[in-house]
Amino acid sequence: MVPAGGLAADHERWIHPKYAFFLPVDVLSSVFRAKFVDRLRKAFRQGKLIFPGSIAQLANPKRFAAFVRSLFKQQWVVYAKPAFGAPTLVLRYLGRYTHRVAISNHRLLAFDGERVTFRWKDYAHGNKQRKMTLEATEFLRRFTQHILPRGFVRIRQFGFLTNTRRSALLALARHLLTTTPKPTEACPTGAAKSSTWQCPYCNGEMRIGPNLTARQLAFRCRPLDSS
Repeated sequence: MVPAGGLAADHERWIHPKYAFFLPVDVLSSVFRAKFVDRLRKAFRQGKLIFPGSIAQLANPKRFAAFVRSLFKQQWVVYAKPAFGAPTLVLRYLGRYTHRVAISNHRLLAFDGERVTFRWKDYAHGNKQRKMTLEATEFLRRFTQHILPRGFVRIRQFGFLTNTRRSALLALARHLLTTTPKPTEACPTGAAKSSTWQCPYCNGEMRIGPNLTARQLAFRCRPLDSS
């Protein structure tokens, strides 16, 4: 989770973000694609990739290089979730992953010494409540997959929320949030009515015109009679 802003280097003011979002989704998609492909090429050079069955031809270096180049012809989609509406919603969302066990007690229905029956939610079919019975060993195997490895920390705090200075910096941030004004974006006259798009060839301002039919477009593009 990233806060909307942060403390200045001298801790004298709070720096508000210029935009109402963290990262441009299109830029994030391009960067993610580039980093993914870079790691894919590295794994191929190290011989860590296996190409079974119908993709066996990709084991050929030239075929693999052509395949990787084709990945840049497609636009990758990176999921970006909208911001939460209130701090309570953020805590409620994070709490599901940080302070709850893999399965709560009220979902456990029966245990006969060998099998465990529990309730689960079928998200693929309208969130219907269903029952499942597993051997005790299989149930324990699935449950232990949710136990964190030794040394793994669920929550790591950075910046003004770091454990060593959290109390002082959090109090300072709250104080600066009430005293530091938000930046105002100065708009030139008539900017609200004009388009923010620029022509990639002449850098001139682009305006949205009326929607034209195919016949109207053909008529407008008809060459003039030189006679």
